[in-house]
Amino acid sequence: MPLFVGLLDSATQRAPATTHGISLGRHSLEDGDTNLEELAKQRTAGGGMIDSIANMANSILGAGIIGFFTGVFLLVVLCGVTDWTIRLIVINAKMSGRNSYMDIMSHCFGWGGRFAVSLFQFSFAFGGMAAFCVIIGDTIPHVIRSIFPGLQGSSFGFLVSRQFIITICTLCISYPLSLYRDISKLARASGFALVGMFIIVISVIVEGAQVPPELRGSPEAKYSIINPGIFQAIGVISFAFVCHHNSLLIYGSLNTPTLDRFAAVTHVSTFLSLVSCCTLAISAFLVFTDKTQGNILNNFPPNDTLINVARFCFGMNMFTTLPLELFVCREVIEQYFFANEQWNKTRHIILTTVILFGSMLISLMTCDLGVVLEVAGGVAATALAFIFPAGCYLKLLPRTQPWNSRSKLPAVLCVGFGLVVLVLNLVIALGNAWAEHTPKQCY
Repeated sequence: MPLFVGLLDSATQRAPATTHGISLGRHSLEDGDTNLEELAKQRTAGGGMIDSIANMANSILGAGIIGFFTGVFLLVVLCGVTDWTIRLIVINAKMSGRNSYMDIMSHCFGWGGRFAVSLFQFSFAFGGMAAFCVIIGDTIPHVIRSIFPGLQGSSFGFLVSRQFIITICTLCISYPLSLYRDISKLARASGFALVGMFIIVISVIVEGAQVPPELRGSPEAKYSIINPGIFQAIGVISFAFVCHHNSLLIYGSLNTPTLDRFAAVTHVSTFLSLVSCCTLAISAFLVFTDKTQGNILNNFPPNDTLINVARFCFGMNMFTTLPLELFVCREVIEQYFFANEQWNKTRHIILTTVILFGSMLISLMTCDLGVVLEVAGGVAATALAFIFPAGCYLKLLPRTQPWNSRSKLPAVLCVGFGLVVLVLNLVIALGNAWAEHTPKQCY
């Protein structure tokens, strides 16, 4: 399947915001201005709009393409829909008087809503962890081999194997960081992640023009209209753009949290992400076309110095990103099963260990990043980004309004679109899982 994932979620420094939103008060949307003014007066510290833009842009940078024109079209459309549904989370919070995604779903759909959003948040974050472990195995070994070429083929060759690198990096770096009870300080690495993303984009553009002919894709596939796998591509793009579980935290981080200011943050962040995604996607796809791999850096020669710098930036960013996703998984379990119990150190360590080793095991069994993101993105991200925000909005609007009214129709279409993509991706993913195929060789 000619799937292009333009570095996926390369800067996915997702802040641990599953349960920690800013309190929005129990006011209706019509009372929003007063409530926000009171909230702003209570705040003694906070970030400016630049900080919030950096955090949000860092949370959603990524891309996916399937077919040149269709891929670019999907990027633009899904970016616009994502921009709207991110802001919809805050609107839903104000209308429901709740301060977290889980509480909003519980208010709108009862225990079923709480279970659904918990399941998909866990699945989304866990899929992200597995993807990040795969990325570490895709990037760091290439860098080490280029620095110490003599290791390859020697008795110490295991030191540059992807299995060893994934295991040692996970155990020695990500695991200790994941044991923190409050890991929010790691979100300060957003600036580094964005700089790293800039280096990656520049590296792909510069080195793409110098790729040897044997590594280039078919010229006939350059300007393809549409190829098989469009629904999987939607899932992958959705995975890259989703930061909905961070919406309330980013909203609350503003010095003066208002809907207008948050809308400005969202617009700028999604636009910057779209520009980065399109730049990377188009420049890479025009070179590699039908040979494009799930991680675009894998298309380049292993001894390319500039690309190895990009690989290093990409891999290093994963060390701190993975614990942030684990924080989300752990908090979902704590809030769903142990909400009324005090924090327990033993339970904390057990949950951290099981979740981390589970994701690491998946990454050791597969190096196909596209498959991981098709499942996590096509199912979990689609629900979190399209179905749940629009569904809650419909539930909170007055029942007297017809479904095809100006305020309800966009939400109805968004829910319908999300359901179609989710069901088709789930069917395709299950079909691929049962189909006989030759597994991709991992190095």
